[in-house]
Amino acid sequence: TQSENILGYYINVERIPNSCRDSTNRIFLNDQKVHLNLSMAYYRVNISAYNKAGESPQAVYIVPDFSATGLPGQIHVKHQGTNAVFTWTPEYNPKCFVVDWGTGKEDMHMKIVTTATGNFTLDNFQPYKLYKIMVHASDVCQCESFTRHEKTFGVTHFYSVEGVPRTGPTNVTVLNITKHSALVKWTEIAAEDCLGFLQGYRITYTDSSRKKSLAVTLNSSATSYRLIGLKEKTIYRVQISGFTNAGEGPPTLSQSFSTPKYGTVEALCIYPCFMYY
Repeated sequence: TQSENILGYYINVERIPNSCRDSTNRIFLNDQKVHLNLSMAYYRVNISAYNKAGESPQAVYIVPDFSATGLPGQIHVKHQGTNAVFTWTPEYNPKCFVVDWGTGKEDMHMKIVTTATGNFTLDNFQPYKLYKIMVHASDVCQCESFTRHEKTFGVTHFYSVEGVPRTGPTNVTVLNITKHSALVKWTEIAAEDCLGFLQGYRITYTDSSRKKSLAVTLNSSATSYRLIGLKEKTIYRVQISGFTNAGEGPPTLSQSFSTPKYGTVEALCIYPCFMYY
């Protein structure tokens, strides 16, 4: 609303994490847009306007996660207790590598590797926490240059120690019940509750007589499954659990449903027609 009084804009681009505390990259603009060529590291962008009277308060924008596809290299992890050895094969030898690791934007660490190496060791990882590690290459190894010159080599996620999921999936419902089938739907287990890489789900369903109990194993992307081969006019109980490489987590609370005696067509009532002469 006051654009006619604005002389220009200040754009401060700060890398997260930033081991060079005084190296924010400041850009002066007259336009209301800017093109930034950034690596896949986290960045904070502070935008303010200025005129003859001074500078406005800053608007803060956190650059969201990029999709880690099409990157030139792969990072391999070998666990050693609370330590981890990371290896990669660079396609060329830059002057340095910049390594970011942590559990999220607010918990990232930064390390500059200036030796011509394809491996390094990090320590003090906590069990059951998902870590993200990013390796960037740069031909200019000065702190103030990383926001402009680094290129992401590879990204990977890892657990130093995996655990079993602490809960099962949520919002378990049973729909479209017929004589011999029923559709089970659920909401996936939240990432923070998996405590490891979720490998899949296991559905167990038992009839009321407890004479027949069946289990089905599904992949981790599944959020529904149709139970078939059910008996008519029978009560069933169904439970779902998730599992990682460390094992199976606790099942959900038992959900009960009953199959009908008649199918959809069989349940129709047909009334006779009388013709009068």
